[in-house]
Amino acid sequence: MGRKNAAVKRKVIPDPKFNDIVVAKAINTIMRDGKKPTAERILYSAFDILQEKTNDDPIKIFKKALDNLKPMVEVKSRRVGGATYQVPIEVKPDRRQALALRWLMEYASSRPGTAMNQKLAEEILDALANRGGAVKKREDVHRMAEANKAFSRYRW
Repeated sequence: MGRKNAAVKRKVIPDPKFNDIVVAKAINTIMRDGKKPTAERILYSAFDILQEKTNDDPIKIFKKALDNLKPMVEVKSRRVGGATYQVPIEVKPDRRQALALRWLMEYASSRPGTAMNQKLAEEILDALANRGGAVKKREDVHRMAEANKAFSRYRW
């Protein structure tokens, strides 16, 4: 743990098309090697696919899918008296969103297929229906926290 001041949180500029901060964070999560226009193209075309498939607002669908992915608790390693315990802790809202976005992009890119926009749209639809790799990851994290509930006394 650093002894100096905590790092200052930077403001995220809303994306140009939807003027939404969450969408901007999703674009930043998709982005590789600083190629923001490519990341924007991927996400916006995934939103177009969502619009086609559901005939609903893609932003609303995306945010609902993210809510389904956000973890409530996670485990953190704590070293107490020479032993390391997996201690369940509640997840802060910023980290919840970051984890949900990270898992969504990770499991979308690992899907079989060619086009990333198609894979991302499918993963968002799966998250909306509470299935898919990212939802399984959230359930695994919750299960791990539940299994280690006995060590919650080591939380600080």
